[in-house]
Amino acid sequence: MSWLLNLYETYQSNLDRVGKIELKANEQSFMLLPISHTTQTAHIEVRVTEDGEFHSAEVVDKGSASTVIPTTEESASRTSGVVAYPLHDKLGYVAGDYADYGGSRRNEEQYAAYIQQLQDWASSSHASSKVKSIYTYLSKRTLIRDLVRERVLFLDENQRLIEKWDDRAERLYGEKPPLFSVLVGEVESAFVRFTVRSADRQLLPVWEDPEMYDSFIRYYNDKLGDVDLCYVTGQRLPITERHANKIRNAADKAKLISANDTSGFTFRGRFRESRNAASISYEVSQKAHNALKWLINRQGKIIGQRVFLVWGNDAIQMPPPEDDFYSIDPRPAEQKIISEVHTDFAREVAKALDGYRNRITGSKETNVNIMILDSATTGRMAVLYYRNMDKELYLDRLAEWHSTCMWLHQYRKDEAGNWVKFFGAPATRDIAYAAYGSRVKDELVKGLIERMIPCIVDGRRIPRDILDSVFRRASSPVSMEPWEWEKTLSIACALINREYKGGFNVGLNESLNDRDYLFGRLLAVADVFERAALEDNRATNAIRYMNAFARHPARTWSTIYSALQPHMTKLGVKATYWTKIIDEVASRIPVEEFNNKPLSHLYLLGFYSQRHALYQKKKENESDYSENNQGVMNDDNA
Repeated sequence: MSWLLNLYETYQSNLDRVGKIELKANEQSFMLLPISHTTQTAHIEVRVTEDGEFHSAEVVDKGSASTVIPTTEESASRTSGVVAYPLHDKLGYVAGDYADYGGSRRNEEQYAAYIQQLQDWASSSHASSKVKSIYTYLSKRTLIRDLVRERVLFLDENQRLIEKWDDRAERLYGEKPPLFSVLVGEVESAFVRFTVRSADRQLLPVWEDPEMYDSFIRYYNDKLGDVDLCYVTGQRLPITERHANKIRNAADKAKLISANDTSGFTFRGRFRESRNAASISYEVSQKAHNALKWLINRQGKIIGQRVFLVWGNDAIQMPPPEDDFYSIDPRPAEQKIISEVHTDFAREVAKALDGYRNRITGSKETNVNIMILDSATTGRMAVLYYRNMDKELYLDRLAEWHSTCMWLHQYRKDEAGNWVKFFGAPATRDIAYAAYGSRVKDELVKGLIERMIPCIVDGRRIPRDILDSVFRRASSPVSMEPWEWEKTLSIACALINREYKGGFNVGLNESLNDRDYLFGRLLAVADVFERAALEDNRATNAIRYMNAFARHPARTWSTIYSALQPHMTKLGVKATYWTKIIDEVASRIPVEEFNNKPLSHLYLLGFYSQRHALYQKKKENESDYSENNQGVMNDDNA
């Protein structure tokens, strides 16, 4: 119950945001819903006057179709039965004259259930003037006639509603009307929303009016009963057995809490009824689910319907564990003071996270929640992972992750579309691409992210299969495009560095005499040397034989070194610089270790760092050449 309690407390901490429209980056609107309300996609908007007369109607544009509507427990979970929403509903429910234009007896039953419920609200002490105006109009049973007159709906030759736009309807009226372009299914299923217009004053749309929200909440609270112990708050409150759906989106039917099967498959004889297992109050269920929907819309990441969500009870926005360090601190690597010492970069990470530490003004005991949701079937959703931890501990774990799973990356772009370098940990999604390829299916991506999150927030080791998969792909550059290999290589180095608790840096460790690290350095020297000698962009022998080199280093090095001989002859005295490095590195490998034992992950760090050092040296020499206008570099700096 802890996740429900924390969602409930999040709702309580953000009561000032209830009912206020917010916008996503794609301009789609969302809000922290009031209790007893949900959202629906509206197709038709009907406006009535304050006196309860028809004003106008139009087809709702897709961009503004999401509508906040009041709902009861029964209507929120209705299926095939006749259960009406309290105010806005499908045309078959709200049109009292549907039967006059070809409707069925079922439409009469739907309208009767709808108008009776609306009358009950409109005649209660909690009713607002807008509810009374809408009820007055709908009780006249003229909705279909008015919509036909407004050319929102259309009749055939027999004065019956045209349910679907076909060739016969096109012959009668010509071009397809707007409603049939936004509607999926027959006209009867078109969702109608109502609002009130005034000639002398500006009125909020009904679905955005806080007064309307409060009116229905007060009215419906009087209808609640069946008081029992709420397992979340520990108080005796009206409970519910019907919990919200539409958690991930408006079409989502999956529920987190459900016990509607009374045929024996749910309880298995353990309980007589579902409330014996757990009873949850209506208020807690509504607030917790509405908070979850709001958080998912606001900052959740959805991959293949799997939701990854991180939030703080007081400070909603928290750095998610699956992001890379560039998302936390978007400064390019060139603008950061990066030392060769790991502890200095750790200070940079801590400094970047200080903003989140300072944003929370409450007590130091403020907690962070990490949640993963997914559904295996249409109607059932599960909490795959949930972790509630102290905010300081969470940020410390993030700092540790980004400063130990750290390497230099260059596969992100800034807002201007330029490639940028950044230090730190890669995003878990990019780790999935490095492990399985850029065309990997969402099922593998979301599975890997789920497995990586405990490594970040709980300090667990990276799963061996993920590490080995990234290592193998980084050792096979010819199997992918150069840009993809460079990205895979830097991610592999970051993960390997994590295994060594961040003990390595991008800078070359010239004092390390580990066999695998030295073999990696040899491969890098051969690659850069041959690249400098080649006159085109074809792959070097070091790159082409990299996979074989990782499995049989001594034998493959003989092949690679032999392929360098023509370049040494071609460069002549200028090749001395390269042969000196090769001899110096190779001489450090003991004779008994210069064998074909497969290389460990560490060789990639030696390869990357040596190659990086040589390219940095080349840049420095080019700078010196430009400044001094030297025609030829001496042999030691070639």
